[in-house]
Amino acid sequence: MKNYYNMLFNEFGLNEQLLEAISHIGFKEATPIQIKTIPAIMQGRDLLGSAQTGTGKTAAFLLPVINNLLSTHERATSTLIIVPTRELAMQIDQHVQGFTYFTDIGSLPVYGGGDGLSWEQQKKALTSGVDIIVATPGKLISHLNMGYVKFDKLKYLILDEADRMLDMGFYDDIKKIITYLPEKRQTLMFSATMPPKIRELARQILHDPVEVSIALAKPAEGVLQAAYLVYDTQKNDMLTRLIADGNTMKSVLIFASTKKKVIEIVRALKKRNISVEGISSDLEQNEREEVLMRFKSKNTRVLVATDVLSRGIDIKEIDLIVNYDVPGDAEDYVHRVGRTARADASGVAVTFINDEDMYKFRRIEKLIGQEITKLILPVDLGHGPEWNPNATEVKRRSPGKFSKGRQSRKPSYRKKRK
Repeated sequence: MKNYYNMLFNEFGLNEQLLEAISHIGFKEATPIQIKTIPAIMQGRDLLGSAQTGTGKTAAFLLPVINNLLSTHERATSTLIIVPTRELAMQIDQHVQGFTYFTDIGSLPVYGGGDGLSWEQQKKALTSGVDIIVATPGKLISHLNMGYVKFDKLKYLILDEADRMLDMGFYDDIKKIITYLPEKRQTLMFSATMPPKIRELARQILHDPVEVSIALAKPAEGVLQAAYLVYDTQKNDMLTRLIADGNTMKSVLIFASTKKKVIEIVRALKKRNISVEGISSDLEQNEREEVLMRFKSKNTRVLVATDVLSRGIDIKEIDLIVNYDVPGDAEDYVHRVGRTARADASGVAVTFINDEDMYKFRRIEKLIGQEITKLILPVDLGHGPEWNPNATEVKRRSPGKFSKGRQSRKPSYRKKRK
């Protein structure tokens, strides 16, 4: 994504220690979301931000909040960041550690899946206070129910990926968490989409907010998008062609619709001697972290995942995204392909469309406002299904005992006509 105009981080009036950390990280020019939000947040305004993944949103809220903390630093929990997943909590905490490297500001991620030691560490931080807490709603509620959490000096509340949290059923948890916080605070809310329930939540918790919208629900400009029309039986062969060893795709992320498919794809690729691992919510937290670390460090070339990774994971230099299945929600497509072409880089996103998923893909094209090129399969793979731009949803029959579908498969249940 291109900036509206060039603006360097030292033009915001940020603390020198923070600028030194930014320089070491390698940030140079601010992105549009940062240009629009950093001044407003530094001025103490509540904010409702709408921005796609990969636009620099995390730095857009962390930098001004950390800058303000440096000028009024207290030994207490002053900032609470609520996120939908453990992966996003870990990622944001890593960003905080990078930005605060030359300061004495501390942070801690609070999420489930750990051992007793993790719980005690979280309890200690929530009791004695650590500057910045990055938490998932469910785990934070567990601590709040124990009665020892101290948020009396909280100054900043940040909700990141708010639409995702509502999709995951955290609406009531968020409302409950807010009852434990001081009414006088600065609240920042970020969401990739703005459905009515997000607007409703914003009206309840934000005070006279600044509204910022950057390229809502559009893939980053650096993503080269394409699709193949395939039958399910052709997917693995086409996938192997795309990621065969020796091509230029050194880092490949494949999204599948179910955990079962992740296992099947990994098994199929391993048989073809491709360096691959799978990740889903079935893995223990430490196992997921280890798999991600191997992928980030390029020890694993191909990672197969469910949508647990489609938002909030900052993995640089992913060359190819493959949607093995068309995502059910059009917005999820944007988040999936947003894993590549991050921070003005380039990347490729390829989607496999079978005959039943054409209607889903048409919804994606309508959302992003463009038709995506449909490529021809290699000759030896045979013909795929014909593209039908007017395709409608395939209604699956009920699997009930007396459904017509069952009767048609078992003629013996029918009476023969005389």
